[in-house]
Amino acid sequence: MSALNTKPERAFNNIATSADLAGAATRPRTRGAARVMVHEIAISRLMVAIAMVSGSILRLWQINAMGFNTDEAVYAGQAAAIAGVTGLKDIFPIFRAHPLLIQFLLSLIYKVHFSDVAGRYLAVAFGLGAVYLTYMAGKTLYGRFPGALAALFLALMPYHVTVSRQFLLDGPMMFFATLTLYLLARFGKTRHAAWFYAAGAALGLTFLSKETGIILLGAVFVFLALSPDLHLRFRDLVIAFVLMVLAMAPMPLTLLLAGRNSTGNNYLVYQLLRRPNHDGRFYLQVIPPALGIMLLVVAILSLVFLWRERSWRETLLMSWVFVTAIFFQIWPVKGFQYLLPIAPAIALLAGRLLGRLAGGGQDDPAQEPALNYMAVPPVLTWVVVGVLAVSLSFASWQRIQPEASSLFLAGTGGIPGGREAGTWINQNVPLNATFMTVGPSMANIVEFYGARKAYGLSVNPNPLHRNPAYDPILNPDQQLRSANLNYIVWDSYSAARTPFFTDKLLVYVKKYNGRAVLTESILIRDSQGNLVNQPVIIIYEVHP
Repeated sequence: MSALNTKPERAFNNIATSADLAGAATRPRTRGAARVMVHEIAISRLMVAIAMVSGSILRLWQINAMGFNTDEAVYAGQAAAIAGVTGLKDIFPIFRAHPLLIQFLLSLIYKVHFSDVAGRYLAVAFGLGAVYLTYMAGKTLYGRFPGALAALFLALMPYHVTVSRQFLLDGPMMFFATLTLYLLARFGKTRHAAWFYAAGAALGLTFLSKETGIILLGAVFVFLALSPDLHLRFRDLVIAFVLMVLAMAPMPLTLLLAGRNSTGNNYLVYQLLRRPNHDGRFYLQVIPPALGIMLLVVAILSLVFLWRERSWRETLLMSWVFVTAIFFQIWPVKGFQYLLPIAPAIALLAGRLLGRLAGGGQDDPAQEPALNYMAVPPVLTWVVVGVLAVSLSFASWQRIQPEASSLFLAGTGGIPGGREAGTWINQNVPLNATFMTVGPSMANIVEFYGARKAYGLSVNPNPLHRNPAYDPILNPDQQLRSANLNYIVWDSYSAARTPFFTDKLLVYVKKYNGRAVLTESILIRDSQGNLVNQPVIIIYEVHP
């Protein structure tokens, strides 16, 4: 630790020297400086309060207007299986592709009360926690005011609002990733190794939320490699790594003790061999609008205009963004929510520039020198902040409306009519009935809400090219003739994604005398602007 204390940061030395030179000459202005600091603290606290309130409204507005999407149904089904919920514990396997930390937390709630909205409330809690952690990280890196701006931007950001309203693992994983980012910032500022140890444990919890969080280990290594002035000892690296492994240990230990060690291997093989689901332009097309184009531009300008004042702080944020983005760009499977961990870093970079231009952040003694080469009136900066906040709010408001979920993109919302169809199945269909759907997406929803077994027609019979959690329908004709499949479910979500298997499913409907017993529809506007009912789910009863 002596080595850490003998080489303090250059910024600390500069500020200390300035204070020594000023001496008694600065004392008459102490009272005025104190008033400015008190004013800035009050403004920052007000902005954090606005961020938390507005963030809560956007995440809770009509949160249960639409039922689960397929991923939500899977994770909530796992939680129900852990909690032993009647009707679901025998349908959903506990061990699937991902770790079980978040599912276990939801199972504790299900022990008391079973409801699909409980999982979404849990996701909102993690989302709001990430907003506050972004403020804490910004406060540590750049001061209270830039941190408050970053928290406001994240609270209103369409990307984070959309994902943190759903019971997905990516929102909680991002919470622990942001905690790791904050702890690394504390380490960089104080140079106390204890903060780095805590960051190692937090990174382990990030992995335990969702295994893709391990990618951020690469970001940490890049950050350390590009920040030699941090002077981290090898022993500190070992201790932090051990703490990370200990935090991750419950997943492999649970699989081992349960005799399901092969499950993890099967999913690993599947992830390595599965086919791309989007082309290479996917993230460039969908993520910038979700982050906010204007916010992204301000974050980039922060790096450009303040490049001369770069330090380990910007190295940390850029490592966080680029390692994550590059990995998932190279990885063949691309999910809308996979890049969520970069959202706080983007908000922090934007908050850095606007906070500095508005004259904030000077309460932090580690702050870089004030901008003296950019004469921007503070009122203009506040106008930019207001326009940015309004644009983010409007985009988020548009995305959280129930009809916006007609965009059939995984991770963007619920499935129209899914909960209603599943509830009807639960109340009107015999317990031993089985369903055939176009794919596993609708099968998961039928199983969660309907508590009946369902199989996807599009599931590949080759075990190397299918998710190990799903069973294929071998010889559908024989299964239908033998009355092993009793109902067929058509849905517009799957029809838009896999027209080949949708057409094949409709052939079976006609061949086996399918009779529509339920049709779920939504109101849409046609080309003339008239409201019409658009079928989204049709359940057919079939007879050999």
